[in-house]
Amino acid sequence: MTPFIRLHPADDVLIARSQLVGGARAENVTVKGLIPPGHKVATRDIAIGEPVRRYNQIIGFATRPIAAGDHVHTHNLGVGDKGGDFARDYAIGADVKPEPPLRSATFMGIKRADGRVATRNYIGILSSVNCSATAARAIADHFSRQANPSALAAFPQVDGVVALTHGTGCGMDTEGTGMQILQRTLAGYATHANFAAVLVVGLGCESNQINAWLANSSLREGDTLRVFSIQDTGGTSKTVAKGIALINEMLPKANAVTREPCSAAHITIGLQCGGSDGYSGISANPALGAAVDLLVAHGGSAILSETPEIYGAEHLLTRRAVRPDIAEKLISRIKWWEHYTEINQGEMNNNPSPGNKAGGLTTILEKSLGAVAKGGTSNLQAVYEYAEPVTAHGFVYMDTPGYDPVSATGQVAGGANLICFTTGRGSAYGCAPSPSLKLSTNSALWRKQEDDMDINCGEIIDGSSTVAEMGQRIFEMVLATASGGKSKSEAHGYGQNEFVPWQVGAVM
Repeated sequence: MTPFIRLHPADDVLIARSQLVGGARAENVTVKGLIPPGHKVATRDIAIGEPVRRYNQIIGFATRPIAAGDHVHTHNLGVGDKGGDFARDYAIGADVKPEPPLRSATFMGIKRADGRVATRNYIGILSSVNCSATAARAIADHFSRQANPSALAAFPQVDGVVALTHGTGCGMDTEGTGMQILQRTLAGYATHANFAAVLVVGLGCESNQINAWLANSSLREGDTLRVFSIQDTGGTSKTVAKGIALINEMLPKANAVTREPCSAAHITIGLQCGGSDGYSGISANPALGAAVDLLVAHGGSAILSETPEIYGAEHLLTRRAVRPDIAEKLISRIKWWEHYTEINQGEMNNNPSPGNKAGGLTTILEKSLGAVAKGGTSNLQAVYEYAEPVTAHGFVYMDTPGYDPVSATGQVAGGANLICFTTGRGSAYGCAPSPSLKLSTNSALWRKQEDDMDINCGEIIDGSSTVAEMGQRIFEMVLATASGGKSKSEAHGYGQNEFVPWQVGAVM
């Protein structure tokens, strides 16, 4: 294999497959200096202000003269004036294609009484406010298989009792956007198919009043949703004891489930990437995109998110929107983010992170072009705001921050019953109640951190697998995991601490 990768004939850069040293030849140019793996080398002379292309898309503009063979990175490439130096052609609907013939595949799922299908079977404990988080955790700790092995011994069909707590719920406008997002998120988890039952613990005097949340979310207390507060119960000790008693009442019914064949149409994947590198947009992300196309062809759904990390590549999504209003909603969310970052004295190019840059990514435009590849090529069926219930089938978009735990929390609240998470730097992440699969972008990471990775997409870089072959393997792993197969993050116990609702607005 060549020591470099050319992604498109019109590109101005090559990607180092392995470390390139000065004097090495890359196509018809001589490399000048050291080029780390995953980083870019220029294929031609580029003048100040000229656009630089990768994937045949603009990833930035030269901030100083670049000679053929130079390392192209943060020292000589930028996005220009806040990323707005060029106009993206939104070409709404231009790439919409006929829907593929519906295919059939099954997994071993858990059918709920109302027709929903689960990939896991947990009991959840939610806190309405940070003040009740300790009590919620204490209740869950009583049922920990590590701390108290006998607590769930009689209930083998229950995957666990998890406390999902957060740092907000008070000191906020009770009618504001922040409260709406929090209540929408909690409602999404309270009704998630992967929870057999849910307990909600409050303090009593918080802004996020449980009764108001129930009313605003059209929820009612019942056998599978119980709510109470510390102040009404009489303190922490009594609250913990009451919570334990209520869960003991829930466990027999929660355990009375069996897995049975279910259509893959009941799978909804949340698509995530974190700790991206220069290989993410070449290996794991397009391979995950190929798996998404397979899932959509089988009637399933996939949610692409992380709006700050599709910035500059949103035109690749608007072209796939099946209706103009869908594209226009996505564009409006992009404009909202531009305003939001500006009033917080930031800008969209605050991303990529230092780790992303060390891995070879230079600008948000470059990162976004690789991130969009997770969404495959299927038509865009809908755009949702954070934590809104996802009702459309197929490929959809949800507006979320780029910060992975916050983004995935919104996706799960929307109904994702499985997460696929690509990483090139080695992100450590898991999710409850939805299992998370970790996809390594390069083989060096796989060898170093196989303990956390579920599949090595670095084989694409190595030349031992193709994007299509890896996409098929990911799709098969999705079916197996949805059927109950444990992910690496589940084996490590990840999931409770990664519940992070998006906090928007002033803390009062």
